[in-house]
Order: sequence, then C-alpha cells, then structure tokens
Amino acid sequence: MTPSIPREQLTQAFDGLLEPGRFKDYGPNGLQVEGRPEVRRIVSGVTASRALIQAAVDDGADAIFVHHGLFWRGQDGRVTGWMKQRLALLLKHDINLWAYHLPLDAHPELGNNAQLARVLGIEPEPGPAGRFGDQQLGLIGQRTAPSARVLADHVAACLDRPVTLVAEPDRPVQRIALCTGGAQGYFEAAIAAGADAFITGEISEPQAHYARECGVAYLACGHHATERYGAPAVAGQVARSLGLEHRFIDIPNPA
Repeated sequence: MTPSIPREQLTQAFDGLLEPGRFKDYGPNGLQVEGRPEVRRIVSGVTASRALIQAAVDDGADAIFVHHGLFWRGQDGRVTGWMKQRLALLLKHDINLWAYHLPLDAHPELGNNAQLARVLGIEPEPGPAGRFGDQQLGLIGQRTAPSARVLADHVAACLDRPVTLVAEPDRPVQRIALCTGGAQGYFEAAIAAGADAFITGEISEPQAHYARECGVAYLACGHHATERYGAPAVAGQVARSLGLEHRFIDIPNPA
C-alpha cells in the first residue's frame, strides 16, 4: 500500500516549490479546505468545480490540487448555492483542497506558462529577457513560423481546440510571448517587450484593435485549454518526491 504523509508536510512541499509569499494575488494560495490529517492520494485539476471534487471522491483521493480554488478577493462571502455544494462535498468526504493561482502560473519549469511553452515547442529566452508583464508572470520564447496562421494551426493541433487569431496572416513570427488563462491585459506589455505574437487564453474587445494597429499577432486559445498543464506537473512532481499516488483529472470546459 502507498504510504501516507501528514497534511502539513504536503503544504510545506507545495509552498516550498511555488513560493506563494512572492506574489500579490487575487485570493489565498495554499491549503484552502482542511480535510483528513494524512494524505496518500492526490487528484490534480484546473478548477475546484463540483465535477472535479466528485471525480476525486470517486477516485478515492485524500487531497485535491488545483489552479483555481474556491475563494477570491471581493467575492460574496456567504456559503450558499454552488459554494455550499462544493464545500459540502469536500467536508463530507474529508478531502483537503490546495489551490495556487499566480504562483502556479509563474513557476519557471512546472508552471502553466512554462508547461504551455513546452507543449507548443517554444524555447524560453533565459534570464530577465524571457519574462514580461506585471510580477514578471509572462514568458517570452522562440519558435519560428512562416506566418501567424501557421503558428495558430500548430497551437490548435497541440491543444486540440480552435484558436482565435487576429493578425496579418502571412507575416512571419519568431519571438513569442505567452501568458495563460485570462491574461489579455498583458498584451500591451508583450508588444512593448518586442514580441511578434502573443498567446493567451482569452481576448477582449480592445486587443483586436491593438493587434491590427501594432502588427503583433494575437492568439486566444482558451482559458482552460492553456492552463491544463501546470497543476499535474507540480502535483505529479511533489507526489513522486514524497512517494504518493497522483492522478490528473481534466474536466472539459469550452472556455
């Protein structure tokens, strides 16, 4: 049987790897819901949805590790509706929930940005030149493509979903900035950093104009689709180092 470890040891492992104290974030990072004191099996996923929690229950997990947790700055603090349902399921089955937002985006090897770059075959630039944007969350790397359309087709094939492209379709690209999820606000910083293209999850109305006027390609590839890689990378490494079981469960999301 797989050995178990104390909950506190797992918190120390996650915090030591992701260093949440370095970030100004939108909600609490770390252990968000306390469950049983010993952990043997971890399920990782993107969001602490009711579907993921139920899947973890069915999988016999003691702990869940996610990017999007339950608690966010400025949200309604009442435990009703969907919040009650999620919490009730966690508490009924005594499951621990860990969530790391910006720290999980930013980790230089296992984070969402680094892992998306790996999946897409983008080679990060070393040192400060390879980072941009608020809190240096964005990543810049190299991947030569004869056109933005070719790059978009490559990304769509890697992520197995359509990509929204706003660009001069025949313009070559080489220096690519990326920041996963809802990072459309980073586009101007990517332009200032000298990127030929910017890859993220979502697009808002202003970014289409910036792309056309500045000549920098914009690729919106799905919030969930771009953030499927950091949680299993971190949870998997920590589980291996501590001798725990781990399984990534992807709950489909069209966003």
